[in-house]
Amino acid sequence: MRKPYCFVEGGHISTEPRINDRISATEVRLVGPDGEQIGIVRIAEALKLAADVGLDLVEIAPTARPPVAKVMDYGKWRYENAQKARESRRNQTNTVIKEMKLRPKIDSHDYETKKGHIVRFLRGGDKVKITIMFRGREQSRPELGFNLLNKLAEDVASDGIVEYAPKQDGRNMIMVLAPTRKKSEAKVEAQAEKERKAAEKAADLEATHKELAESRAHAAERTKRKRGPADNLDPDIDL
Repeated sequence: MRKPYCFVEGGHISTEPRINDRISATEVRLVGPDGEQIGIVRIAEALKLAADVGLDLVEIAPTARPPVAKVMDYGKWRYENAQKARESRRNQTNTVIKEMKLRPKIDSHDYETKKGHIVRFLRGGDKVKITIMFRGREQSRPELGFNLLNKLAEDVASDGIVEYAPKQDGRNMIMVLAPTRKKSEAKVEAQAEKERKAAEKAADLEATHKELAESRAHAAERTKRKRGPADNLDPDIDL
């Protein structure tokens, strides 16, 4: 016979530490507000010490025997932890590997173009996988690939380092370059550069408006000076 489904109602499991009267232990290893070790005290005494300095008693190590509790400003502690968590999430970046394919006998123009792309990827904080593709008799001359990859590594040395040295893999030869700076740092620099350009544009626009206003003011002043006293008199009045 089929057993009936059994539904069990469950609540949210809190990950927040217990504070003040919520601490169920009868005694705790107490840490003062400045990190000083006070020792093992009864929970009532720990609560009184926290109340006397206007702070909270927070259970920071509930599995210890006895639990460890600290006197602190719980609201400020939560705020600072939330700020750190947001900053950590903002700095987390997914590793991206770009790929660039070259031929052993690539001409100088194509080489410079592809090198420019590689530099852009590295400055953006991404790794770059460079693949040299051999065809036909080119496979018998792997030194062409080694020389090309070594030259490329030297040309982009200020922006990337060799993470995976050139290695033959069938008809291909592969090398991986890693950026010299983290992606988060590249993003910060890119944002700063964007803000700098925006500020320069705003300054140029303001200077243009100021120059136009001054030009109009000068034109109005010249027009005013050309008008003599007789210009304001009625021509029908005899003097």
